[in-house]
Amino acid sequence: MRGARATVGAAIPDSVRPGRARRPAATATTVALALFGGLLLAGCQTAGQGFGQAGDIDRSAGSEVNIASLTAVVERNPDDASAYNVRGSAYGRAGRLNDAIEDFNTAIRLNPGFYQAYANRALVLRRLGRDDAAFQDYNRAIQLNPSYDVAYVGRGNMYRQRKQFDLALADFNRAIELDANDPRAWHNRGLIYQAQQQHPRAIDDFSKAISIAPSAGEPFNARGLSHLATGDFRAALDDFNEVVKRNKDSFEGWTNQGLALERLGETQKAFAAFARASNLNPNYRPASDGMRRTSAAGGVAFNNQG
Repeated sequence: MRGARATVGAAIPDSVRPGRARRPAATATTVALALFGGLLLAGCQTAGQGFGQAGDIDRSAGSEVNIASLTAVVERNPDDASAYNVRGSAYGRAGRLNDAIEDFNTAIRLNPGFYQAYANRALVLRRLGRDDAAFQDYNRAIQLNPSYDVAYVGRGNMYRQRKQFDLALADFNRAIELDANDPRAWHNRGLIYQAQQQHPRAIDDFSKAISIAPSAGEPFNARGLSHLATGDFRAALDDFNEVVKRNKDSFEGWTNQGLALERLGETQKAFAAFARASNLNPNYRPASDGMRRTSAAGGVAFNNQG
């Protein structure tokens, strides 16, 4: 079992928030864990993936039809900063990041106090790898509106990526104080507790995120990993089942499901899960390693089917 690896829960970005307009996706990272019984959960950084990111964004909002409609609004209202901010968000969802930056720049020029535009621009700057500029924008958004929880979540994620956990915790705690119904703040704080091996606290935060945003798979994935780390393999399997139920193309979810099944001794099912993951992403080593470890049981299952 040594050397098995699981994909750790990704961050909840600023684009998914119940009751609010979606924003461009933030970059997500993973954290490393040591798993009960010697199973290693190795954190690998995954850019552009996570709760509310590439897979969760409402792509219709970034469609050509929607952008054309928003462009018409801009043309009718060339001095309306909000119009540029909305179109910039649509450009971000469509992956037209430079166009998004240009619109946010215009929105800020028209309204220098537009703190939402600063936070939105920070999200896109992060996707472009311009972290220093993104930090400046988050700081400016907070300076303009110290009660804007979205900016604390975004900046907290950047601190978390840099392993500046105390600063990240302070930002997530502040975000939760400002809005206790923001699933991103709970999820991302949970990732910090998870990285610090404080799994009971992490599980509590992931559970809170799930209660607020039950359709998202990432909090289930993260909670499952903490269940694995504490040896509760059945609870972990239940969570990973929820992950693949929500996203059947999640090779990380199938891999982690395989790990839970493997720990439960259900090696034939584990092999099938690893094989599903490997089929989705042939280059994902944790899945191929899992197949090798469980190949004997999997081969028996396949032969019986034949």
